[in-house]
Amino acid sequence: MLRIHFTAEAFTRVRFAPRPSPVPELHAALMMLGAPHEELLFGRWRGRLLRALPGAAEPLADLVPGGVAPSFLDVLGETRQEGLALIRAARPECVRSELERVYAAGRAPVPPWIRALHAGSAEAWRVLERAQRAAYETVLAPVWPLVQDLHRAEFTRHALTVAERGLGAALTALAPGLRDGTWEWPGAPRDVHLSGRGLVLLPTFHWRGGPLVQDLPDRPVVLAYPAGGGLPPGPPAAPGEDALAGVLGRTRAELLRALTTPRTTTELARLLGVSNATASAHAQALRAAGLLTTTRTGRSVHHAVTPLATLLPKR
Repeated sequence: MLRIHFTAEAFTRVRFAPRPSPVPELHAALMMLGAPHEELLFGRWRGRLLRALPGAAEPLADLVPGGVAPSFLDVLGETRQEGLALIRAARPECVRSELERVYAAGRAPVPPWIRALHAGSAEAWRVLERAQRAAYETVLAPVWPLVQDLHRAEFTRHALTVAERGLGAALTALAPGLRDGTWEWPGAPRDVHLSGRGLVLLPTFHWRGGPLVQDLPDRPVVLAYPAGGGLPPGPPAAPGEDALAGVLGRTRAELLRALTTPRTTTELARLLGVSNATASAHAQALRAAGLLTTTRTGRSVHHAVTPLATLLPKR
């Protein structure tokens, strides 16, 4: 049983990741590629990707000789580039100790490029970056728009639960074992003490096993949990397709995009080429959906997007 121990301070620092993180999602997908279970659901997906995965991605397998990855790969970042930069910024002593840990059993020979990475070779880091990029372009990039949509729906669901019923209800909706400052998840026996560091809850839409925990010193603990119905996903949106307009309508989608700063009804009407009454009606509908706020200052009415609206796709 995974047991996460809260302090009063840590409980106030629990947050749901507002956006997906490419590097953890990629690593979850690569773990699923090697997982032997759920063949009925993942078999065709796994076979297709294993055939498509380029040779440049093969060095990634050398980082998990016993099925456990070194902790310096445990990073977040809202883009692939940001995630890779965080990996590259790992302290050299951490890289060395973690490579020694994953190869400690001695069952697998240590590849030359891993030895070079242990020594801090710039070329070895370039090998890792090329491997990460090749795997991302093959495994994750084709479905990344869908992952973003799934994450957005997951985040909104939890945000509404927190707003309506409180944080405890949102946590127990994920795993019911919350009592006396300890939150229990089914899984391998492990105790994680937050000690004021806080907790980030990150859904993953590839991994179908138990929760994955990033527990590194001086960082918030990250718990990646399997969410949704799992992949393989449907086809990504066609190039140029305006997903937001397909849901809200073209005018309301353009109105939200126009609110890069708060604007009056008259300004919105002019930008959209509609009457003031039409702009006001669209703003009222978006306000009712929780996507914008309206404030009155004297005779002026200003509209601004809400934090929820910032999570919507731009196109």
